[in-house]
Amino acid sequence: MTSVERGLQTARKVVTFGEIMLRLSPPGLERFLQSPVLSATFGGGEANVAVSLAHFGCESVYVTALPAHAIGEAALHALRAEGVGTDHIVRRGSRVGIYFAETGASQRASTVIYDRAHSAISELSPDSIDWSAVLSGAAWFHVTGITPALGPNAAQATARAILAAREAGARVSFDLNYRRKLWTEAEAQRVVGPLLRNVDLVVANEEDLQSVLGIEVANTDVAAGHLAIEGYTHAAERVTTDFGPRMVAITLRESVSASDNGWSALLWDADAGTMLRSQRYDVRVVDRIGAGDSFAAGMIYGLLAERAPADALRFAVAASALKHSIPGDFNRVTVDEVDRLARGDASGRVQR
Repeated sequence: MTSVERGLQTARKVVTFGEIMLRLSPPGLERFLQSPVLSATFGGGEANVAVSLAHFGCESVYVTALPAHAIGEAALHALRAEGVGTDHIVRRGSRVGIYFAETGASQRASTVIYDRAHSAISELSPDSIDWSAVLSGAAWFHVTGITPALGPNAAQATARAILAAREAGARVSFDLNYRRKLWTEAEAQRVVGPLLRNVDLVVANEEDLQSVLGIEVANTDVAAGHLAIEGYTHAAERVTTDFGPRMVAITLRESVSASDNGWSALLWDADAGTMLRSQRYDVRVVDRIGAGDSFAAGMIYGLLAERAPADALRFAVAASALKHSIPGDFNRVTVDEVDRLARGDASGRVQR
């Protein structure tokens, strides 16, 4: 670990903004209510990133809105237990968003059902957060396309947060994270495009590029394992040219089945004019929810730690490969565990 990385906890503050939800899931690989039991945990795109970064040793601050009742309090406790700062969370509204998650297996796909209408964050006034105070001393700000999809108030708050981050001198990452259950492609393209003018790093997959930015990846089929790097390079160049971000990270999931995936990523570095390709893992999926968030957190950590872009990409892919093995939204792994895998130790041996 470098001296820069040792100083991350005190010198590198990262702020994330989004919705944390109550996650309700049946036991193991059961269908919904096959047993009259649902386990309750918490998760959500930006909260997942915040937790990963806290485990990596960063000062991780999360901003959201939560009701001042027992479920809202439980969400706060869940974040604090993972080392995430919650001092700027707004306590108002009446609902915590809920999602039901059924884990797939073999040829049966996973299923997610949302129940998040009128959640606290969707009704949050854009003026409710003092972003200059929240972002004071921050080195990085992260948000996803899920947040502005929650409604006009959340979209305005996202725009204000990104501008405040830029004014504070923080770098900004935006995970496109398209959710068709929340908004249409036309709505996403209208809202997200202008936001990217003040973004440094975009995180996406092939579908996100098409749905959110209207950029197609030519001559490629990830599911079939046919990856035409030139198609991704052209698409990433368009993101830089049309919208502004200098880095574009693209995750590549090859779905053999719900249980077995190939996992890798690409990183377009516009300043160097290079497209970097990561190592590839064959992963046995325990829980894929949060994998993209753990990848984004790995990229943020690697770049904050001043690792070379290729090394940051390698770290991010290893971190997200490990997330596939952990139930729940949160990626509870350390920098050392990720680095061991990134160096090539995928043996699964007991570490003594």
